[in-house]
Amino acid sequence: MRGYFAVGAEGLSKRMNLGNLMRSAHAFGANFFFTVDAEKNLRKAPPSDTSKSPGHLPLFSWDSVETMDLPRGCQVVGIELTDDAVDLPSFGHPLQAAYVLGPERGSLSTAMLERCDHVVKIPTKFCINVAMAGAIVLYDRHRALGRYADRSLTAGGPSVEVPKHVSGGPISRTGRVVPGQDK
Repeated sequence: MRGYFAVGAEGLSKRMNLGNLMRSAHAFGANFFFTVDAEKNLRKAPPSDTSKSPGHLPLFSWDSVETMDLPRGCQVVGIELTDDAVDLPSFGHPLQAAYVLGPERGSLSTAMLERCDHVVKIPTKFCINVAMAGAIVLYDRHRALGRYADRSLTAGGPSVEVPKHVSGGPISRTGRVVPGQDK
């Protein structure tokens, strides 16, 4: 998959949710994980992160939205149930993204929502667990940006396999033929 992505949460207070969210981020191939304004005891991976993700992806802990230091070009995608949020199944994921989820029994702060380039919502009847919401969003990104056959219109798997990716030969900027390459 091209691009990179990070997963984080603002204002988390439960160790189990942090561990589960970190494990999902690791499983779906996140490049780093972050917390913003988390409880002090949540600044490292808890035992519920059975994949031991900090050994595989960096963990950043920022005190506030203002101190977040994301890579240039990284778009912040808030996951929040707001009236103007885009439904997740209709959302086009940015190649460089930092997905941020809100706290348990709360919402993303006004400062975080202002920092977001996009806000998406999972079309559910009510709020779901933060770790579960994170896993759903990461699956959707993986499905949307991964190289998979088109979804079947009928029950069952796709009828056509995705062709293998083929890299092209060397490209000459001068227009000269590179030895071993047909023009």
